[in-house]
Amino acid sequence: MQKTDAKYEALFTPWKIGNVEIKNRIVMCPMGGTSLFGWFELTGCHFDKEAAKLFLERANNNVGLIIPGIAPLRDTFWGKWLWQNPKMFEELKVFMDEIHRTGARLFIQLTAGMGRSWAITELVAPLHKNKLTRALIKPIIDTSHELASPSPQKSRWAHDIECPEMTVEQIHEIIEAFAKTAKLCRDAGVDGVEVHAVHEGYLLDQFSMEFFNKRTDEYGGSFENRYRFAAEVVKAIKEACGADYPVSLRYSVESKMKGFCEGAMPGEKYTEAGRSMAESERAVKYLQDCGYDMLNADNGTYDSWYWAHPPMYMPENCNLDDVAHIKQFVDIPVVCAGRMDPETGARAVAEGRIDGVGVARQFLTDGAWVTKLIEDRLEDIRPCICCHAGCFNFSSSKGHANTQDLTDTMGLARCALNPETMQSKKYHLEPAKKAKKIAVIGGGIGGMEAALVCAKRGHSVTLYEKSGVLGGVFIAAAAPSFKEKDRALIAWYRREITKYPISVKLNTEITDVSALDADEIIVATGARAKRIPVPGADTAVEAVDYLLGNKTVGENVVVIGGGLTGCEIAYDLFLQGKKPTIVEMQDDLITAKGICLANTSYLRDCFKTNKVPVHLETSVCAIEKDGVTVKDKDGRQFKIPADSVILSVGYNPAPVAQKGRHIHVIGDAANVGNLRTVIWGAWDVCMKL
Repeated sequence: MQKTDAKYEALFTPWKIGNVEIKNRIVMCPMGGTSLFGWFELTGCHFDKEAAKLFLERANNNVGLIIPGIAPLRDTFWGKWLWQNPKMFEELKVFMDEIHRTGARLFIQLTAGMGRSWAITELVAPLHKNKLTRALIKPIIDTSHELASPSPQKSRWAHDIECPEMTVEQIHEIIEAFAKTAKLCRDAGVDGVEVHAVHEGYLLDQFSMEFFNKRTDEYGGSFENRYRFAAEVVKAIKEACGADYPVSLRYSVESKMKGFCEGAMPGEKYTEAGRSMAESERAVKYLQDCGYDMLNADNGTYDSWYWAHPPMYMPENCNLDDVAHIKQFVDIPVVCAGRMDPETGARAVAEGRIDGVGVARQFLTDGAWVTKLIEDRLEDIRPCICCHAGCFNFSSSKGHANTQDLTDTMGLARCALNPETMQSKKYHLEPAKKAKKIAVIGGGIGGMEAALVCAKRGHSVTLYEKSGVLGGVFIAAAAPSFKEKDRALIAWYRREITKYPISVKLNTEITDVSALDADEIIVATGARAKRIPVPGADTAVEAVDYLLGNKTVGENVVVIGGGLTGCEIAYDLFLQGKKPTIVEMQDDLITAKGICLANTSYLRDCFKTNKVPVHLETSVCAIEKDGVTVKDKDGRQFKIPADSVILSVGYNPAPVAQKGRHIHVIGDAANVGNLRTVIWGAWDVCMKL
């Protein structure tokens, strides 16, 4: 084993939360869907063996502290309280013995609830709106309880739904449940609990903010009243579990909110609608004095969701300065999360600016990344690209609640790049019953993933790529300056390919699959850009040509198509100092399902804040030398001046051969999608060969 690089040494020093010693400074932060008590399943709360497997693998790979995802104190379905299920805690006790044998520590995160941030889905929203159906489904799922908030207010996800005000009796019931559940956790050997959360605009956070809390009783109004709920929770836990039992608090330093569903951009000057830094300086000291033993901190609310769930557009270490600032006001340890890179995190620990480095989704993408860091094998770490496509793809656009598929709602914390994460029963590698010759046509992400899976299973694989490099269309997708993780992913794939007996044939275009010497053929030739049937369309620049730098554009650029690619191109142009204008036929930008609101709201807020012109419900009539003639929803035609026009209107599959006996079509060549559909689809085929 190689010696750990000196610049990371601070990460591997011990520290304490209360009396509990943690072997290193790396904290696996909580993620929705990784609860040890199950997540959003009709069977009710239970000890989740899939989550347990995930955590044990990470514990065996040198993480210091593990905090599983939120465990609702009251089960989402059927309304049973966690503390009413003693068998689950008996199984937890056995699991904790396994965790402790690895040297890791584990805290259970318990949640008071989501309130107006509950991501009510398109499926459930109509049932809640109707008084009769709401009553009928109440025994199964009590939407009024899930949406209960400090004061009546609009849901973050469905603006036509008013969340009811939580009663004092409900508050006391939740406080009691915190204490009872925490005691069961302690008795099961759990090292501590984390209270969720004065953070991200969840229920306790809503109580803490005047913007959401309009109560006139003891839980609203003054500073002390607004933080009373969170204060009484920790006091109740300490009374039940003992003063020395560690209690962490998930905490947002600043809300980064300009208003309802409107976040603040990094570096923007704005008036804080939620918790300001001045209040945070006071709040952290107050919460410490109430009994909290650690702050697990970042920034943001669901109105500024990109701070708590940073997409690739957000800077790395985006919350570090704010979190380091509030550490000056407390004596308890402070952990910082939010696109933390190990080198910066290690330096911040060494300088005493923070005590622990919080990392979340990188653990989904590569469960052994800490071990690889220790062994100075950084190039072997499969990078998280912050896409949220598998782990947290709550999506929403104008007039729509959470449009996430039910299977995704029930299966959070999966990974677009690593199908085995949280679904190891469905996706796993086994040696092939019979080794075969397999030809993979297309060296994009789908083709490379297919080649790797087949090679790992023992097949003889030849990978054909018509260009001189591996990467396919993802090379273009990874071109913008903010896609450094995408570029790292391509480099990772290229290195991985060299580790296995895969014959790579570059500059080799396959047009006749029947000529291949192969038992099975996998077609991964991607898709072809669509054209629009309007005059002058042939003069426009294709999105891929722009991204690859094959064609240059002028100062004023009209981007036709406001899907994800079109918006990322417009953002890239904006960062270059150019003046983009977006034309989109839909009533909002990025209306496709499966694209996380944290990602889409950043782009929408960025364009709004920086006054990037966006023409919605607008169609293109003609593309001319000096601009684009368009028609709005009222039939009014007008011209948008432009030096250049970029087309980003989608793709059609372009398979070099059709599916047939021994011919398998995957990725965009089968159905245009995203990295998740490409990679998972490759596994669906290759596991069976």
